[in-house]
Amino acid sequence: MHFELIHSDEKTKARAGKFHTDHGVIETPIFMPVGTAGTVKGVHQHELNEDIQAQIILGNTYHLYLRPGLDVIEGAGGLHKFNGWSKPILTDSGGYQVYSLAGSRKIKEEGVRFQSHINGSYHFFTPEGVMDIQRTIGADIIMAFDECTPYPCDYNYAKKSMHMTHRWLQRCMTRFNETDPKYGYQQALFPIVQGSTYKDLRTESAETIASHNAVGNAIGGLSVGEPDEDLYGMTDLVCSILPKDKPRYLMGVGTPQNLLECIALGVDMFDCVMPTRNARHGLLFTSEGTINIKNEKWEKDYSPLDENGTSYVDTFYTKAYVRHLIKANELLGAQIASIHNLAFYLSLVKEARKQILNGTFATWKDQMIPKLGRRL
Repeated sequence: MHFELIHSDEKTKARAGKFHTDHGVIETPIFMPVGTAGTVKGVHQHELNEDIQAQIILGNTYHLYLRPGLDVIEGAGGLHKFNGWSKPILTDSGGYQVYSLAGSRKIKEEGVRFQSHINGSYHFFTPEGVMDIQRTIGADIIMAFDECTPYPCDYNYAKKSMHMTHRWLQRCMTRFNETDPKYGYQQALFPIVQGSTYKDLRTESAETIASHNAVGNAIGGLSVGEPDEDLYGMTDLVCSILPKDKPRYLMGVGTPQNLLECIALGVDMFDCVMPTRNARHGLLFTSEGTINIKNEKWEKDYSPLDENGTSYVDTFYTKAYVRHLIKANELLGAQIASIHNLAFYLSLVKEARKQILNGTFATWKDQMIPKLGRRL
């Protein structure tokens, strides 16, 4: 596994690259659809591959560990064989889920004790155990176990949490280095920068993570409610420290505007549930702004769903029909909207890459941002 930096933009910090894995090459910048439980909600693998043109998808360690369970996944030969996805997969470590389970978990140096959201059973995650789980799941890129702090976060707590995350990282790397992949292909471990919205902590964490010389690095603990100015400020700071010859993954971000602004700051990889989650509520992202398809104005609009869209659903279905499906809570409505939104996100980062390579990214981005923020 290695990252190949193809071109850097002269006016911004945007980059175009290629991340080589045993399951294929990922062209960056890239957006990764979230398949928490081994599936991107409402979307077939064929549509992800052929229509949406996803290059890599996510799975989640916490959810897959609980259901279907490691025995089932290992019996299938790993997650790729289990869900039929032949391209790269990344798995989160479960750290974010630990953050979101604040009412039913206890964090200590050894690890995290938590209750299952499914049946209330108790489980214990350690850095070593999370490495073993991700070896069994078999993702190409696996994440170090960390604590994602909330926003706002007390400085002393953020500092204490960051240092624990660094200690957990060392334990993750030790376990990773003393074990082998289970299914005959390479896996890469990405460490995660933390430090909340404090510049000195983010600087210390980024320097610590960079010192480990991992194949790639992630930026965590953002997109948890902080203002965009903090998101961009922390991202810019961290990207200025993380090595240029390794991919940078900004976890859980975000809106189309967030993606373009953070690409300009030097981020290469993104994931977020927003395209599919918003789709299920009838919010459609387009190059001209966001459509709330439930609004009455679309009731008799028989024009294509998105004349500028890249997916087959954009010209096959009308706004009026998709509005009807969403209003009637028909599963097909959520499916069409999810396919549209994911295809839009993938087309957006594909176009960003093209603009970077052409040397026109800065001008294009400044033209796109105001349009993406409109409500249609």
